[in-house]
Amino acid sequence: MEARRGSNTWTPAELSSVEARLAGRPAEYLLAWAVGAFAPDLCLASSFGPQSIVLMHMLSAIDPKTTVFYLDTDLLFPETYELRDRLSERFGMTITRVPASLTLEQQAASYGPDLWSREPNLCCHLRKVLPLRRFLASRPAWITGIRASQTAQRARAARIEWDDANDLVKLNPLLDWPTERVWSYIHSHDLPFNRLHLAGFPSVGCRPCTRAVRPGEDGRAGRWAGFAKTECGIHANRADERAL
Repeated sequence: MEARRGSNTWTPAELSSVEARLAGRPAEYLLAWAVGAFAPDLCLASSFGPQSIVLMHMLSAIDPKTTVFYLDTDLLFPETYELRDRLSERFGMTITRVPASLTLEQQAASYGPDLWSREPNLCCHLRKVLPLRRFLASRPAWITGIRASQTAQRARAARIEWDDANDLVKLNPLLDWPTERVWSYIHSHDLPFNRLHLAGFPSVGCRPCTRAVRPGEDGRAGRWAGFAKTECGIHANRADERAL
């Protein structure tokens, strides 16, 4: 398949065609295609969740120079920062920190203390969405670990699609993976993971907005508990953003 290295001119129709041609191919094949199409400007977004770990492991074998980045809200758990360092050492990959738009002090001065407890959508926009948008502005494509079974919004995604909110190609290689397959991969390759997963945290975000999940609850029920919110906003398209 012919690819345009570093190109940011893919149309949604072209990406749909590529998606159809790669249907049924394993995640590693899609990643190898993406490296061929977009390296050296391709990047992987990592939240250091199980999906991110799987993708980092795959990419470390395909192209360990691929940029891996994370959005540092200054509110991550100590266990998350610890895992970041373990993963960097394990895979031999540099992990780029993308800081928030404002320090916590600046945010409190402008919007009041503990914004996340009153307006979590705005807090996520300031500390995640805007920094992500700036980081991706000069890149042709990014890789994410979203899976269709996680939220209704993610169920509408494709493995290869146009990200109209950030104006670049978006690749979701694990979109059709169930949770069990992700963990089977991690255990079979003896990969490190966040210790909080063993303490009832299926999904780990920022400290103030993440709690352990109770028996019988959905896996993302511990995120933004008490709010009608299941997404931070970085995977929203333009229509979704207008609804936030």
